[in-house]
Amino acid sequence: MDLGSRLIEELGVTEVFRVGPVTVTESVVNTWILLVIVLILCAWLTHGMTVKNPGRRQLAAESFVLWIERTIKSMLGEKAAKYVYFVITLLIFIAVSNLSAILETRITSDYTIFKPPTKDLNVTIAMALISILAVEIAGIRERGVGGWLKSFSKPMAIITPINVLEIVIRPLSLCMRLFGNIFGGFIIMEILKLLVPFAVPIPFSFYFEIFDGLIQAYVFVFLTSIYISEAVE
Repeated sequence: MDLGSRLIEELGVTEVFRVGPVTVTESVVNTWILLVIVLILCAWLTHGMTVKNPGRRQLAAESFVLWIERTIKSMLGEKAAKYVYFVITLLIFIAVSNLSAILETRITSDYTIFKPPTKDLNVTIAMALISILAVEIAGIRERGVGGWLKSFSKPMAIITPINVLEIVIRPLSLCMRLFGNIFGGFIIMEILKLLVPFAVPIPFSFYFEIFDGLIQAYVFVFLTSIYISEAVE
């Protein structure tokens, strides 16, 4: 399969099976698999937790949770600290989705297991919409509907159209940044595999599938945290 055909295939929405009129796509199935893996990992890490004489597994899990809580709270600020677990959930889902590229394996001609859900534009659109919906809900909860509507005319009424337009611009920016970076990394790796199919792509694979995947997860939640923090001020 040439590069052009490969890119067209990656951009397409692959149907795995149907449940009545509902189409279940490759991205949905891979999301389910990743959620089950994360659930099993969480159950293993939290099994047998104790207050006295905790084991290494418990200490590692607690240290990770405390570290990530502090990191997200520092981005959200004190007033928006109540949304910390929502943002952590976003971070873990996007990071795990991006990192699943390491295990990406074609099972059949129609299905690739562990293909990153974030490589599907529909998934990144959904993530961006969820993020912005949470931002606006946070603003309404903090200010009330009246105060939320008035916030669009701050600092002056003349820029109200621009503030309203941000409701569209922000999710579009989040969506395209995440999708563009993940898909762009895929394109670069495919070109490298064609040009230098042996050892050279390995360090680039480490960068695009691990480092860049984690960076993009962080950027997404960092911007979401900033938007929520602004909404509750």
